[in-house]
Parts: sequence; C-alpha cells; structure tokens
Amino acid sequence: MSVRRIRASIFTLALTAAAALGVAGPASAADSAAAGGYVALGDSYSSGVGAGSYISDSGDCRRSTNAYPYLWQAANSPSSFDFVACSGATTSSVASSQLGVLSASTSLVSVTAGGNDVGFADVMQDCVLSNEATCIASVDNAVAQMNNSLPGSLDSLYGNIRSRAPQAQVVVLGYPRFYQLSGSCIAGLSEAERAAINNASDVLNGVIAKRAADAGFTFSSVVDEFTGHELCSGDAWLHSVTLPIYNSYHPKAAGQSGGYLPAFRSAV
Repeated sequence: MSVRRIRASIFTLALTAAAALGVAGPASAADSAAAGGYVALGDSYSSGVGAGSYISDSGDCRRSTNAYPYLWQAANSPSSFDFVACSGATTSSVASSQLGVLSASTSLVSVTAGGNDVGFADVMQDCVLSNEATCIASVDNAVAQMNNSLPGSLDSLYGNIRSRAPQAQVVVLGYPRFYQLSGSCIAGLSEAERAAINNASDVLNGVIAKRAADAGFTFSSVVDEFTGHELCSGDAWLHSVTLPIYNSYHPKAAGQSGGYLPAFRSAV
C-alpha cells in the first residue's frame, strides 16, 4: 500500500471514530458565550429606552424586548439571562445595584455606562432650551468630566465586574454620534452645536475604549453601525426631542436591532 493510501486510510478511520464518539467541531464564539449565563448591565442605551415594548415589571428602568440584550438572548439561548440594565444608571449605580447577579458561572456580560456620569441629559437640555454659547459651554464641561473624573469611575466599575465574574467575556459598548453634519435638518440646533455634541461623543467613546482595554474587556463601537442613520440623515435610528420626553436622544427599535445588536454580536 502506498504512503498516500495509508494516510488516507488513517484519516478515514479517524473521522469514523470521531463520528462514533460524537466528537463535535470547534464551537463558535456565540455558542461558547451561550453555554453559560449572560448578564446585561448598564444604562438606558442597554435597557432599550426609546425602543418601546417595555417589560411590565421593569418599571422606570424601561427594559425593552427590542433592546439588543433581549434580542441577542432570544437568538442564542444562553443558559441563563439576567437583564438588569436601567434607565438613568451611572457607573456608581450600576456597581451598587446591578452587579449582584454576576457570579463565577457568568460567561458573558454587556454594559453601557458613562453618559449619565457626565450629565448627558442636562447637556441636551441646555442645548435645546438655551443659546449656542450656553450649549457649547455645557458640552465643554461634560468633556472635562470625561477626561478628568470618568476614567476613575470606569476603572472602579470594571474592577468590580471582573471580581464578581472572573471568567466572563465582558463587552463594553459605546454611544452613537447624534448628528449627520450638513444633513437634512432645517431647524433646531446650529451646525456648531451639532458638531460639538458629535465631538463629545467621540471623546466619550475614546475614554471608555481606553479604560475597557486596560481592564482586559472588549470595546465595541456603534458609530459605524449608526453612520447614515444619525439625526438629520433622513433615516434616523435615534429619536430627536419627542414625547414621552424620556425617549428623546435614545435609539429607536431600529437603532437597537440595526445598530447595537450587530455591534454586540460582532464582539461576542
């Protein structure tokens, strides 16, 4: 028998043995994540404010069945799912009220946090209700907080997550840019205000990405996914000022399914 035939025979026997023993091929990353528990932490961008279809017992946290954590678990069936993200959450409130569901068996964690630490809602209120100078000053103050106090707050939160879920893959998601500059909006904020807000989003994402990397976590930006779907794009996946007011400047259901879910899925 030739060497080639001997090798072919050995390979065939190996495949037959593997089939008989039920040996599986390499698991995908999503399969591995789904094999353990998934915990969704964070603020309104993770709870799904603005996406509607809120879970009745979630109260003011407004957890939505259209939010990316709920959509991911529905598609991947993790062994357990704890959806504790809450509207208005800061890094400190995530640490104090959401981490109790983490454990050594948690295999996957997602989190958005940081926007409320720097007064996101107050900035947008100043920009909508006041003049350009007041808006830009408010944005600049938020950027100063991003650079000065936020890094330490993120480090504290990420350290607490790691200590409670030592084996978990942790995916930190960022925030979208709000505006398409030179877009279709003919009223509302000035172009200078929109540019300042976009720049603040970039700074915030940069700070979060750096702290996540230093913690050994995976950072996933959503900026690319939302490009072409910002406010003033003509096909916005974000609410502008709307009623109920808490939906303002949050992703619609399309922003969760078309923006956040793919960004999360690509990181898992």
